[in-house]
Amino acid sequence: MISHPRFYWGETGNVRTQPLFRIPIPSSRSLVPTGYGYVLPDQNGWSRYLHFQAAWAAVLTGLAYAVWGLWTGHFRSNLFPVPAERTWQSFRMVIAKHIRLKRPEQAEAFSYNSVQRITYLAVIFVFFPLVIWTGLALSPGFNSVFPAGVNVLGGRQSARTLHFFVSAFLLLFLIVHVAMVILAGFRSRMRSMITGVAVPQERP
Repeated sequence: MISHPRFYWGETGNVRTQPLFRIPIPSSRSLVPTGYGYVLPDQNGWSRYLHFQAAWAAVLTGLAYAVWGLWTGHFRSNLFPVPAERTWQSFRMVIAKHIRLKRPEQAEAFSYNSVQRITYLAVIFVFFPLVIWTGLALSPGFNSVFPAGVNVLGGRQSARTLHFFVSAFLLLFLIVHVAMVILAGFRSRMRSMITGVAVPQERP
């Protein structure tokens, strides 16, 4: 992204192509027009390898979680909305409660509400697979073996743009997720996540 902070739609895109949008940051390459009078240090080599290594770690962890969730019934019992939460009224009440940043009650802190269930399902089954798919679509090797997997996205440049937006959404999800953990009681929630044992909620 830093080496070319311009995004396009379609199969091709370069400095002579009108971008769909651009990120207002300097580039690490002098040939990319950004409007800045300087370039950032070029760290594309090691950062690209780090990106690929982190991607494999995320894929393997995600696969392990998906297999565990299906095997134990975690998705069905804990993430799919229960009938009482499938109404717009209950969904709106939960949203309003979280917008006010109201500290959850003891029972609520150890269960998923309707907003959390839908968000987690979207992240697990939509956005996480999509970020992997769009990432693979940037590979020339993947493009040569599965061209339809790239063409259905609109081309490699479209895949790059989608990859950026999905990655940004996942980062936003992570930030909000950590904020909600802090709101619910950081120390007790972290102990519960690490040990698997429910810990009484901290007092505000």
